[in-house]
Amino acid sequence: MHSDTLAYNAALSADDRAIADLLAQTIDKHLCGAENKVWHAHPVWFLDGNPIVGYSKLKNCVRLLFWSGQSFDEDELKPEGTFKAAEARYTDADQVDVKALKRWLTKAREIQWDYKNIVRRKGKLERLK
Repeated sequence: MHSDTLAYNAALSADDRAIADLLAQTIDKHLCGAENKVWHAHPVWFLDGNPIVGYSKLKNCVRLLFWSGQSFDEDELKPEGTFKAAEARYTDADQVDVKALKRWLTKAREIQWDYKNIVRRKGKLERLK
């Protein structure tokens, strides 16, 4: 895990840090080969330069975001934004369903939209794999 991700988590309150640490450890373990860095001020994991999953501290929660999550067919993930992203929000580490998170991470590797080239394609997303 990147040192910037560790620093991001360390700066959070104890409750939020517990959530972020659980997310980071689970993502890092189950998304082998992914590059982790702080991107646009939040920890994000990439596969071949394509953003896959990340999390961020919002006002009242920690948000877990899957860039291609709307294609996972998972009721627990809610649509976010105008593209294919979906999110889950947590206010306590006990709310994180690690089994579901692992399932989502498997889907995240298999189901990807090409965010890496979205600017070059003038906002048009194409499915990878």
